Amino acid sequence: MSDCLFCKIIKGDIPSTKVFENENVLGFVDIFPQAKTHLLFIHKTHTKDINEMSESPVAIGQVYQAIAEYTKKEGMDQLGFRVVTNLGKHAGQTVFHTHFHVVGGESLGRFGS
Repeated sequence: MSDCLFCKIIKGDIPSTKVFENENVLGFVDIFPQAKTHLLFIHKTHTKDINEMSESPVAIGQVYQAIAEYTKKEGMDQLGFRVVTNLGKHAGQTVFHTHFHVVGGESLGRFGS
């Protein structure tokens, strides 16, 4: 998608601080961090949100595999982290390319049960 911010990051038109990349997934530092560690993981195939991405369970699996690989390598799995995706502007989605926030590096407090 030509006007998508994250598609432009994937193409290299907009710089990012990459932390992970393979043939399907890109992980990079969020420029507006909400925690000590705040990363974004995106699939290189454009979908607008998790509902649209759910039509391709393989893509969801590839993103979660990338998150697992990265967090294990960096020891984040020992400390704990949270994975969040937003759907729609009322939920806080500002870039309409499915993305997963990986936050951690500090106590995040309780969320849900």
